[in-house]
Amino acid sequence: MTDMSEAMRTNLWFSSLPPSAQEALIRRCETITLHAGEYLFRRGDLPNGFFGLKSGKLKAFTLREDGKEAILAVLEPGNWFGQTSMASRHPRLRDVAALERSSLFVVRNQAFDELMKSQVFFRAIAELQSIHMNWLYRMVEDATLYSTRARIARRLLLLASGDVTMLSQSRPDVTVSQDTLAMMLGITRQTLSVELKAMAEKGAIALRYGRIEICSVNILSSFQDCP
Repeated sequence: MTDMSEAMRTNLWFSSLPPSAQEALIRRCETITLHAGEYLFRRGDLPNGFFGLKSGKLKAFTLREDGKEAILAVLEPGNWFGQTSMASRHPRLRDVAALERSSLFVVRNQAFDELMKSQVFFRAIAELQSIHMNWLYRMVEDATLYSTRARIARRLLLLASGDVTMLSQSRPDVTVSQDTLAMMLGITRQTLSVELKAMAEKGAIALRYGRIEICSVNILSSFQDCP
């Protein structure tokens, strides 16, 4: 498995697999490259692979009625995804496209079916599905139960931990653009700017060029339950 990045080796889901299951998975992978703006798949496409992101960055999104993007997640290296449609053979439920040049492992349909015959891999896919479902339920909860400021704080903390990718430890910076963050939260860029400036004045964050620095996790966490 010399072709794996450190992020892939240490991904919480992948690293929990027994070594033999890790080797069986990687052995059945092929590698593809996407350029910025290129789609991995679109909503409604028939499933054609289970994916592991080696390098780069992807976005999972849908289009709203007004034609604007609603970004659900930013996928970083180490993330494995696409298992829902692969297991059910139902069409893809959302679009996934590259934010920058990205390299991915792909397990095609026949190879995936062969892996699913293993109880170890079958259980691992069920666990990955559970992880992703819990993440989606959190997004629904945030959208329906929390104030705008609380939602921003919760998403910044989640992004610092890799969002759906699940890093082993948090980072001090969130590198998504404010436009992207606004689309993830379903709010206007102007609303986001006002809230971020208020958080910065409280000492929770600092607004840097192309990134948001988390200055105090404790202060930022205190916003999570803002009415």
